[in-house]
Amino acid sequence: MRTNFDFTPYRRSTVGFDRLFNLLESGLHGDVGEGYPPFDIVKDDDDSYRITLAVAGFRPDEIEVVAQQNLLVVSGKHAGDEGKGEYLHRGIATRAFERRFQLADFVEVGGASFENGLLSIALKRVVPEAMKPRRIEIGGAANPDRIEATRERTLQAA
Repeated sequence: MRTNFDFTPYRRSTVGFDRLFNLLESGLHGDVGEGYPPFDIVKDDDDSYRITLAVAGFRPDEIEVVAQQNLLVVSGKHAGDEGKGEYLHRGIATRAFERRFQLADFVEVGGASFENGLLSIALKRVVPEAMKPRRIEIGGAANPDRIEATRERTLQAA
């Protein structure tokens, strides 16, 4: 079952959301045949995330992680067989892959680690100070009673 959603009315009444609408439209069409390698996305806390890819059969030097603005690309290419044995069955997939993850604004890649056939990539949202909400102190006119009291003291002093 395929559902189509038209973002045209929203595109007409918003400015600067083109990237978001393009992402939503491409997501509606689905990523057919893009199930390899499997991955998890975990939210560790409010500003920390982790992507874990199952890359069994690959060595760390056969995997490339590239972070660009708002895009994380993970690709792998198997170098070849070092063993001289003949495979009777090959169930561990070692085909080349490329996974793309769209990152939100201010999300930065912290680092990557490889352990037990799992590649983990740490992500952190780092909002610049200028973009963070800040509390504004509200000033007001001085209390009229205080002004009168100050005048009375001034008159008494004179």
